[in-house]
Amino acid sequence: MLNVITIAEAQQLIAEKFGQLRMPEEQVPLEAALGRVLAHDCLATEFVPNFNRSTVDGYAVRAQDVFGCSDSIPALLMQVGEAKMGEHTELEILSSECVYVPTGAEIPAGADCVIPLEDTEPLGDGTIAVYKPVSPGTNLIFRGDDVKPGDLVLPAGRRLNVADIGALAALGQTQVWVRQMPRIAVISTGDEIVAPGEPLPMGKIRDVNAAMLVAFAHSTGAVADFIGIIPDNLEAVRAALQNSLVGHDLVLLTGGTSVGVKDAVPQVVAELGELMVHGLAVKPGKPTLFGQVQGKPVFGLPGNPVAAYFMAYLLVRPLVASMLGTHFAERKVSLPLARNVPSNHGREEYVPVVIREGKAQPIASKSGLITTLANTDGFLCIPRDKEGLRQGELVEVTLFER
Repeated sequence: MLNVITIAEAQQLIAEKFGQLRMPEEQVPLEAALGRVLAHDCLATEFVPNFNRSTVDGYAVRAQDVFGCSDSIPALLMQVGEAKMGEHTELEILSSECVYVPTGAEIPAGADCVIPLEDTEPLGDGTIAVYKPVSPGTNLIFRGDDVKPGDLVLPAGRRLNVADIGALAALGQTQVWVRQMPRIAVISTGDEIVAPGEPLPMGKIRDVNAAMLVAFAHSTGAVADFIGIIPDNLEAVRAALQNSLVGHDLVLLTGGTSVGVKDAVPQVVAELGELMVHGLAVKPGKPTLFGQVQGKPVFGLPGNPVAAYFMAYLLVRPLVASMLGTHFAERKVSLPLARNVPSNHGREEYVPVVIREGKAQPIASKSGLITTLANTDGFLCIPRDKEGLRQGELVEVTLFER
């Protein structure tokens, strides 16, 4: 008999037990930092850019010298030089003077704006006619417009994306302090499962969960090792769990978590450590368990692949984020429900949906059909105190990462 608790209660217990776990820091090359989590705040140590530069091809001028000019009454300026890309300029402009500047070049002293080439005309003898006035600061990026020394560029706990890598490169960084990636051991249990690629005898099923959970681990910023398919007996499960604790920070077992005669995982976790929870008031995923062995988190996920996915998302994902010192944002949208969805009172139910014509269309499927989940856009949750949702009701859909 399972002594069930809610998902929220389970998440709270996991946070209380393992919330202080943090991965050690390590330094990695910038080019290897994509997807890693910053261990410290990243502060600027220099101006970016470190000089005033033009955003267009044109002429650097003083705004006051072109005030009031027009097509019929152009401002006439004398070109006194040309700025070079990638070179510091010693030029300085005075009243009624200008300097040619290409896009990205340094602005000479005295200039406070740039006139685009298309608004000018060379008249010969170095004279440039300007036909449109501009205000100070036009077509310029000033020194430190991006960041100044001491500015917070990226906070600790940020999972670095492509733009972040560019920002760090702009600061001249070549090495980054990040959290080490948690190592997760994945163990499949069951006499009925065979590995993908092997012959599939009648009565057997392919091991879906192993590949799915390894991929899931990678998506959270962890790394995973598949330990293997373990038969349904105490000795084999015990040995696999004990061995997997060496060199890993967290263990995921799938299958063998219910209360059947051959379900060995609950007994093994209780023998080797502490079985904290066995049973959740949720569909799918009721026989989920978690505990600790040698101070390390151990999760027993259902053999049902859809249930295993949802329980990994709801329970394991937040823990990995905590170990990395970060949090994972969820993309959610509110949409009207396309049809009625019945549900059993007393347990939360997670329902895959597709989004069609601006509505959330629940997808009904038989237990464990992972291909159905693969073709959906997200999921909704039916609260445990409701006996379903009505067509047209506004529901919150959590979108899958694609």
